[in-house]
Amino acid sequence: MAIGYRELANVLRSRIEDGTYPTDESKTLPKHEELAEEFEVNVKTVRQAIRLLEAEGLVTVIRRRGTVIRPRPRMKRQGAERYAKSKWKFGLVAFAADREVSGRTWSPSDQTNKVRKVHADKDVAEALGLPEGSPVYERARLVKDGATPTHTLTSYYRPEHVEGTPLVDPTPGPAGYGGGFAVLTLQGFEPDNITESLQARMPTPDEIDELQLPVGQPVVVLKRLTFTRDGQVVEFARGVHSAAHFEWSYNFKIPD
Repeated sequence: MAIGYRELANVLRSRIEDGTYPTDESKTLPKHEELAEEFEVNVKTVRQAIRLLEAEGLVTVIRRRGTVIRPRPRMKRQGAERYAKSKWKFGLVAFAADREVSGRTWSPSDQTNKVRKVHADKDVAEALGLPEGSPVYERARLVKDGATPTHTLTSYYRPEHVEGTPLVDPTPGPAGYGGGFAVLTLQGFEPDNITESLQARMPTPDEIDELQLPVGQPVVVLKRLTFTRDGQVVEFARGVHSAAHFEWSYNFKIPD
């Protein structure tokens, strides 16, 4: 009895995951005709199975080349540990802390930087405690792992907190030694606690282009509020992460 395209996709997926088909952009799956012969199905069934794997982000069909198996590098994105004061007070910014715990190297050029003064939208205004439309500084970054974009992160600040500091300097890379948290500390607004929320969704067309996402791959949207010890919000950030690039890791004490 011939198998259906879903069953065929399950077999091919298992072979990718167990290394039978190496996860390497230089490698391709066997040709459609070869798979049809091996599994005793027609080529249409093979194409349907491949489309299913493509929608999952496991493969990419490239004309004149074949079905390329996409690498799925996992980078640990730590929870509270990435923000440890022992890191940024000694020069290690959060994205670099993730790289180090993942066994990867990093350089300031892995992060672009675009700074501008904008009018606060509803979310930004509410987060920073300002009237909607108030002027705020926006600091937008695109972070890469080598040549591959992994995520964007856009932070918003009250002008009186960051005017004249490295946080409004558009030079690519972190905002100086220790990054933005170190700058805020020098301004008298030392970050002390953070609230983060996460939401998974499908990407917008612009996000697909910017993060170079394959068909069917979702993103994880992060919103971050950074507070001083006395409860003042000193940063609101929104990030869009390529879901396949990260393993989100948390270590915490269980509350009583």
